[in-house]
Amino acid sequence: MIIKATIPVLSFLAILAECSNATASDDSLLWGPYRPNLYFGVRPRLPKGLNTGLLWARVDDYSHIQTKLRYTCEQNEDMQGYGWEEYDIRTGGRQVIHDLGNSIDVTTEFVKIPGGQHGGSWAARISGKPRDDAPEDIKTTIILHAAMQGMGEDIGFQAEPTQLHMENTKDERGYEGTVSLAGTSKELGTFRLSVTEGPSTNRHPEVDHVEAEGKPLDRTMLQSGTIPEEHLWQAKAIVFQTIQLEVKTFLDKYGEADMPPAPLTLTIPNGDIGTGNFHLIQKVFEGAFEFDIIFSSISGGKEYTAEDVTAELATASESFKTKYSTIFQAQAPFASSKYDKFSKSMFSNLLGGVGYFYGDSVVDRSNDDAYEEHNDGFWEDAAEARSKIRPDMEGPFELFSAVPSRPFFPRGFLWDEGFHLLPIVDWDSDLIFEILTSWFNLMDKNGWIAREQILGDEARSKVPREFQVQYPHYANPPTLFLTLEALLNKMETSENKEPYMDFLRSIYPKLQLHYQWYRHTQFGDIKSYDRDAFSLKEGYRWRGRTPQHILPSGLDDYPRAQPPHPGELHVDLLSWMGLMSRSLSYIASILSETSDAKKYKTIEGAIIRNLDDLHWSDTHKTFCDATIDAWEESIHVCHKGYISIFPFLTGMLGPDHPRLGAILDLIADPDELWSNHGIRSLSQQDSAYGTAENYWRSPIWVNINYLIVDNLLKIAQTDGPHKAQAGKMYNNLRINLVNTIYESWKDTGFAWEQYNPETGKGQRTQHFTGWTSLVDYHCFASNQTGNTVLLTISLLLSKNHDLFITSNVGVSLACFLLGGLAIGQLGHIIGSTRQGWLIFSNTFQTLLCFVAFALQLIYGVHLQGTPTLCVIIGLLSLSSGMQVVLSRSLCMTESSTAMATAAWVDLLVDKGILKGANRARNRRVAFLMALVLGCCVGAGIYVILGSAWALGVSAMGKAGVMGMFLFNKSRFERTAIEDRGGV
Repeated sequence: MIIKATIPVLSFLAILAECSNATASDDSLLWGPYRPNLYFGVRPRLPKGLNTGLLWARVDDYSHIQTKLRYTCEQNEDMQGYGWEEYDIRTGGRQVIHDLGNSIDVTTEFVKIPGGQHGGSWAARISGKPRDDAPEDIKTTIILHAAMQGMGEDIGFQAEPTQLHMENTKDERGYEGTVSLAGTSKELGTFRLSVTEGPSTNRHPEVDHVEAEGKPLDRTMLQSGTIPEEHLWQAKAIVFQTIQLEVKTFLDKYGEADMPPAPLTLTIPNGDIGTGNFHLIQKVFEGAFEFDIIFSSISGGKEYTAEDVTAELATASESFKTKYSTIFQAQAPFASSKYDKFSKSMFSNLLGGVGYFYGDSVVDRSNDDAYEEHNDGFWEDAAEARSKIRPDMEGPFELFSAVPSRPFFPRGFLWDEGFHLLPIVDWDSDLIFEILTSWFNLMDKNGWIAREQILGDEARSKVPREFQVQYPHYANPPTLFLTLEALLNKMETSENKEPYMDFLRSIYPKLQLHYQWYRHTQFGDIKSYDRDAFSLKEGYRWRGRTPQHILPSGLDDYPRAQPPHPGELHVDLLSWMGLMSRSLSYIASILSETSDAKKYKTIEGAIIRNLDDLHWSDTHKTFCDATIDAWEESIHVCHKGYISIFPFLTGMLGPDHPRLGAILDLIADPDELWSNHGIRSLSQQDSAYGTAENYWRSPIWVNINYLIVDNLLKIAQTDGPHKAQAGKMYNNLRINLVNTIYESWKDTGFAWEQYNPETGKGQRTQHFTGWTSLVDYHCFASNQTGNTVLLTISLLLSKNHDLFITSNVGVSLACFLLGGLAIGQLGHIIGSTRQGWLIFSNTFQTLLCFVAFALQLIYGVHLQGTPTLCVIIGLLSLSSGMQVVLSRSLCMTESSTAMATAAWVDLLVDKGILKGANRARNRRVAFLMALVLGCCVGAGIYVILGSAWALGVSAMGKAGVMGMFLFNKSRFERTAIEDRGGV
């Protein structure tokens, strides 16, 4: 199966933010929308329990429901984006689904309500709003299914027509008011699931047909039944079959000519209700609608109402916003409010993609000799062995995990999960403990974890049969160790280290077993081919190789040696082994396992030496795979791209490493890997670039770009010969990635699996959850001291030391000087304090600011590379230079035109600072107060409305000053006398 790599820029949060979180209760993780393969489906984190799911379709006619009955998330299903706008896995959130095909935007709000002994209660508010192209009276049907898993555990309908709960009796016409399901199980206790009628603003279709009397659509339709447990997940098929029964009934009764209208025909029969393990609840609306689904745990002592739901949703939303702004404090240049909705959505969708999975797995335990892959043509022998083996069903297993993509990859992937968890470390460390424990509990007695977790029939329904089998000799990149290292970093700054220590103690034996499994099954042959290496043990080779792919590597079709050879050594796998060794050494040291720490540290050192001995090519100036040629000699196979920089990606190249400079140059070379949208997966110069499947042969993958960004930052923050170069690359790459992902999200409503290196457009699988930072251009527009210093540095030092945008600085300084020169010299000729001149020059400055405001409002913000940017900076700097000269001409030296430092110093050394009458002091205080107040107002406008409106308000302020000049003549009259030599 093609392996997915996800996330990614999401992980910028790990760089940009610091936070802490308290230990949280496991009860808060019991319930959730843990069926990420559905647009909305709630279940508990239990093997057996109550599962719910939502279905809907437009029913103005008979056609929409046949192809547009929504239930499972699907690729290219005529959606204009969907996902969580806010979501905390412990409290809840809000999801909006822009259903273009059904002309309705559906919002699903979910909230958890703690209390009782069974994991608390929860509620969901379901609402719909017709899209702009929809008729006001659009008809929509909504169906909720509720299924109870577990032998002998059923649930049944009740009705609530009055204030008392009564056993419901069957009503052929449907049910008014709130309808409820009551149930019980060992884990959940006694509970009630209620579906409300909704507010009085809800409207329902009025049907002109004789059947409308017997089935009015302002009532709720119910049906109960018992379904074999292995089929409970097939709710959509069951709904179709049930509706088809009603259609057939009407067709037999009336024929095609006199059929009831679609809103009535396309309903479930009001059949038998009562006890069963599968129930359907259907409503039909006209126009906008809203109703609540409320799960009340009886042990909580309260059954909740719509008013309670409203209050709880508001509390959860406010809690999310507060926590988000506290933890993820974006740093410049990503502090623009323009991207606030985007960033919250990306992170919320990562958390909203966490699901609970339970079921058996298909595994080949044959241990066929061909799987050792020792012979020439081993891939053909292995394929033949796979074709003959009948795999076993193992399990059931359970897994708590995020998913790469809800529509296309709604299951756990070992290689993706480590990337998923990186930003969550800062948000909720206890959640990380739960998820990592779940993954390591999947490990078999040998230390193997299947790379793709396809658990149960529902998961297998999304995977072609030939890719369902898992092989215990196939590995996958051990990215969970990336998460472990992030946890260790978090632990260092945590006041309460004990939860981290307890977690590390609990999983340390499994980490060791997992590590040994890699060393035992993925070893490479160094000795047989007389390779010159520091260590004869530290060489590795992925198993599962074919001429076209190494799926276990995660980089599926990335070009490798041809033909495959059992003597191959893979530089990416050796790099991963180095990362695992480093992590284990650190963990062992923390746990006072001294001998283990020394052992893993020694192995790490040997791997670093062997990366150079076995994989560095002096000819190509990069790291390469190794293979065996026709003369049984070890040779390098070099395809510059992600594989060749893997020692850097995994942190094996320190800031002083002799190979680091060449690797940075390769990454930064636009003829090789660098693009304006991110780092390409393969060099443009490679003959395989963009060929065949073109999966890992040119596109930009965000997870690998994250590793590049992360390691560039580490180099930039450490003294060494490449500090400045890494800093510049870090800044530019981060900006490129942010812009690329944001623009594609803005255009399509989705984050994507990969991005086109030429256009930046998202491609392949949609709804790949991710997160990115906030972006805005930065430049010293009026601080010309800083601009002068930076411009001088840029001229004296090489380009590799340029940590700022030289063109921005140059334009700013030049225009500032030009504005000052023009106003200053013309002022001498005309009369610098004459009222007409001051009004004219201030008006001109104000116009410049308004033009800059208009340009930024129209064209947005870009850090570099556009003519518009230079024009905006030039206009602002020109106005700034004019304003400084204007202020000087008024002889108000107490209001410093250079920097606030002078005003503060002059104020503090003023001998008359405490005197009652001190005009100079008062001016300085007024100047500083105005400066602070202006910064606060400007920052508020910047956060709420964006930087363009901050410019706009500034321009309005200058217009106000111009008005003051018009109506204040005393100053001008006095200066005119002074100009003529009077007193």
